[in-house]
Amino acid sequence: MLESHSRGTALRKLASRASLIVAIALVAIKLLAWVATGSVALLTSAVDAIVDAGASLVTYFEVRYAERPPDHEHRFGHGKGEAVACLTQATFLAGAALVLAFQSAQRLIFPEPLAALDLGLWVITASLLVAAGLVTMQTWVVRQTGSTAIAADRAHYLADVAVNGAVLVALGVSKWTGWERADPAFALAISGYMLWSARGIAEAALVQLLDRELPNEERQRIERTVLSCDGACAIHDLRTRFSGDRAFIEYHLEVEGSLTVDCGHAIADATEAAVGGMLPGLVEVTAHLEPFGVEDERLDDRVGRGAIA
Repeated sequence: MLESHSRGTALRKLASRASLIVAIALVAIKLLAWVATGSVALLTSAVDAIVDAGASLVTYFEVRYAERPPDHEHRFGHGKGEAVACLTQATFLAGAALVLAFQSAQRLIFPEPLAALDLGLWVITASLLVAAGLVTMQTWVVRQTGSTAIAADRAHYLADVAVNGAVLVALGVSKWTGWERADPAFALAISGYMLWSARGIAEAALVQLLDRELPNEERQRIERTVLSCDGACAIHDLRTRFSGDRAFIEYHLEVEGSLTVDCGHAIADATEAAVGGMLPGLVEVTAHLEPFGVEDERLDDRVGRGAIA
C-alpha cells in the first residue's frame, strides 16, 4: 500500500507540473492572438487560460501541501489542502466568467470587426489539441490516484477544450460569414459555461470541506465487511469522510462482553484490516470496542431524530 501511495504521489506531482507548464504556454500565445485579432471570444479563452494558470499554480503547491504527513497541529494529515485548491479554482473561474460576460454583452451591443482571423484560427486549433492532450493525461492520473485537486484541474481543462472549440467555431463563422456579432455571442455562451463549471468544482470541494459521508453503498459495504469478521457481533455509530487521497472511517464495534481485552482488541484489529483493504487508496480505520448489547446514547439515534447539535 505504501508503494502504491508513493506512485500516486509521483503521478499527482507530474500532472500538476504538466498542467502548470501548459497553462503558462497557452496564456502567452492566446494573449498574443487576442491582441492581433481583437476577438472577444479569443479574449474569453485567454482569460480562461490565465485562470487555469492561476489554478494550476494553486494546485501545484496544494498537492505538495496535501502530501505532507500528519504533524502536531494536523493529526488527520493535510489532505484537505486539495479541497481548498478546488474552492480557490472555482472562485477564480466564476469571477472571470462574470467579467467576460459583461465584456461580451458590450461587444454584442457595439460590434467591432475582427482582424488576422487566420492567425486566430491556427492558435486556437493548436490550443485545443494541447488542452485535449493534457486532459487525457489528467484523466488517467485521476483514475490511478483519485486526487481531488487533479480532478478539479482536469475539470478546468475540460472546460478549456469546450471553450477552445467554441472559439474555433466563432472565428470560423466570423471569417466565412462576416457576421460581427458571432464572436461576442459565442463569448457570452462560453462565459455561462465557465460559470456552470465553477459551480461543479465548488460543490466537489465542499463535499470534503464539510465532511460529507461516503455514499450509502460504501457505508453498507463497510458494515457487511465488519460483520463478516469472526467475533464481530454488531456495529453502530459508523462515521466516514474523506480528505484528499484518503478516507477516514470510525465505528463502534460490539463483541461479547465476556471476552478478554486482548481478544476484543484482536477482533477490532481484524475488522480494521478488512475495511482498510476493501477501499482504494489510503484508508484510516478506527474501531471503538464495546460489549455486545450495551445500552448507551448513540450517534445513530441522534441522527435519526435530527438532534445533532
